[in-house]
Amino acid sequence: MRKLVLMFVVMVLSCFALSAQGVVCDTYHFATHDGQELYLDRYALDETAEAPRPCLIFAFGGGFVQGVRNHEYYSIFFDHLAREGIVVVSIDYRLSLKNLNPNGGVKAMIAAFQNAVNMAVEDMYAATNFVIANAEEWGVDSSKIIISGSSAGAITAVQAEWMRCNGAKRAAVLPADFRYAGVVSCAGAIFSVKGKPKFKTAPAPMMLFHGTSDSNVPYDHASMFGVGFYGSAYIVEQLERLDSPYWFYSAEYVDHKMAGLPYIYSCDLIMQFINDFVVRGERLQITTDVVDLSGSKLPTRFKVMDYIKTNYNRK
Repeated sequence: MRKLVLMFVVMVLSCFALSAQGVVCDTYHFATHDGQELYLDRYALDETAEAPRPCLIFAFGGGFVQGVRNHEYYSIFFDHLAREGIVVVSIDYRLSLKNLNPNGGVKAMIAAFQNAVNMAVEDMYAATNFVIANAEEWGVDSSKIIISGSSAGAITAVQAEWMRCNGAKRAAVLPADFRYAGVVSCAGAIFSVKGKPKFKTAPAPMMLFHGTSDSNVPYDHASMFGVGFYGSAYIVEQLERLDSPYWFYSAEYVDHKMAGLPYIYSCDLIMQFINDFVVRGERLQITTDVVDLSGSKLPTRFKVMDYIKTNYNRK
């Protein structure tokens, strides 16, 4: 109980600090799913915008097991974008793998993964509809809504756009003419139970950060019997086939730290992506290859069980 109270105090102080700097944090209830009330925090400058602004919807990381929408780790990112005129919306989503039994068998684990991803996507779609419904009041340009996330949140964002492009039933809750304006993924992937995933229609421009030594989320892909996660390098191959815009930030020998580092050190790059690809609509394909010379050469090849053990092995 003491931890919950402390966490609440930190969250309130974080929002208060941003408000004191000219960025206001407001909290809204946007949906109730499976009896769980879901909230979002909207970060925006405390001023009236002359024109509707882009909006970035963010989903936190935590392996679908843990995490909170207003963790202080992300505050630098939220504040930076808000000061640049972006409305940032950080959302709750259901964490259905909290009680995952890693020894429950392959079929049960696949079903659990699929359910977790689907539930998170449903919650992101609900948050998207909430933003659209409040776009005029919030000064948001509903044609420039970007989805983003870290790790499990990045999987959620990429999966949401892939399902929308492929006409998935869950995506039918979005307006018929709606499409996302961009995707910013930090260590994300597509989860597929039907073999290699394809995009039936070209997706929104994507900015993909990933480390080649990531043992939490595959840099390329990790699959078994047609079931698996297909990461940033695989997604880029699909985008090239579709002549679809992207910016791929590939960090050699960097592990799952790339799920969070861009939100601290690459805010300007993300802002550049938003300005170039979303606001100005430039159609570019950019690959930024970074090699960490200060670190050791970490492993870059992993098996499916390596990813499962890294994420869900409980002692």
